[in-house]
Amino acid sequence: MQLYNTLSAKEREALIEEAGLERLTISFYQYARIGNPSIFRNHLFIHWNELDVLGRIYVAHEGINAQLSVPAVNFKSFKAHLDSITFLENVRLNIAIEQDNKSFLKLKVKVREKIVADGLNDASFDVTNKGIHVDAKKFNELIEDSDTILVDMRNHYESEIGHFKNAITPDVDTFRDSLDIIEKDLADHKEDKKLVMYCTGGIRCEKASAYYKHKGFKNVYQLEGGIIEYTRQVNNLNLENKFLGKNFVFDHRRGERITDDVIAHCHQCGNPCDNHVNCANEACHLLFIQCDACAEAMNQCCSVECKDIHELPYEEQKRLRKGKVVSNKIFKKGRSEVLKYKK
Repeated sequence: MQLYNTLSAKEREALIEEAGLERLTISFYQYARIGNPSIFRNHLFIHWNELDVLGRIYVAHEGINAQLSVPAVNFKSFKAHLDSITFLENVRLNIAIEQDNKSFLKLKVKVREKIVADGLNDASFDVTNKGIHVDAKKFNELIEDSDTILVDMRNHYESEIGHFKNAITPDVDTFRDSLDIIEKDLADHKEDKKLVMYCTGGIRCEKASAYYKHKGFKNVYQLEGGIIEYTRQVNNLNLENKFLGKNFVFDHRRGERITDDVIAHCHQCGNPCDNHVNCANEACHLLFIQCDACAEAMNQCCSVECKDIHELPYEEQKRLRKGKVVSNKIFKKGRSEVLKYKK
């Protein structure tokens, strides 16, 4: 039985274009006790492959974290399958604000140690003792309170292109890096301030809120559904939108436009820009911000060195890579020294 992809990304892209069907980009997560993640992984792959679901899904003993693309015509069947799984019945689905039929081009269901790499020893604290979930309306009220400290639980490349007004945005590369830094920086306010957190869809705050309560923070809140659900509620309820810029997303779109504010800069020329790209050199793939002018001048590469390599015949590029351990820097987030205007 097929339990893996048989089509390349290009082949899948062609099929999507040929079908001409609308697809929905969806994300969800759920913490739950999964006895055998491998069996559960196979179960999901078999059923979702039949529904032409594509995406990146992580399964672990602690639950599931999924970002995926579903044909709109198959959504009801997909939802019915979710509801047939006890711990996924009526799970909150974050549907993308901006749709893209090519947000994902493969179905990847992977078994991991954790559904988010947090570096925490879950046995050392009560992971179910989470912070108070708040909706967009309550969130707006909280962050206007002078006794509130608002913290962005995402990484620097995410908050660089968009964040809430007056939020603390840790300059970190990974979620696990932010946990101890935030605790240390806010150590004097564990009892006298409200700690309000947010992330993309809510999953990072689920674990972080329990961790900070364990560390002695008395008043811990988290934005229910993250930036994605906040934006939906703001639009539906005509609330004030306190987010600025783009919301970074982990698919081929790289970002959803929330407001017209452009708060970032091209990493190569410094002009206002918030479009993330990956270096076109296949031996690099560095993620960085690049404006259209620099993309044309640099042939979509991050440096002159990469540009020179990318312009070589493809077979020559393969020869140069052969035998070398090449770090895939798709998510190395613009830390390279070749980027003059990186954050």
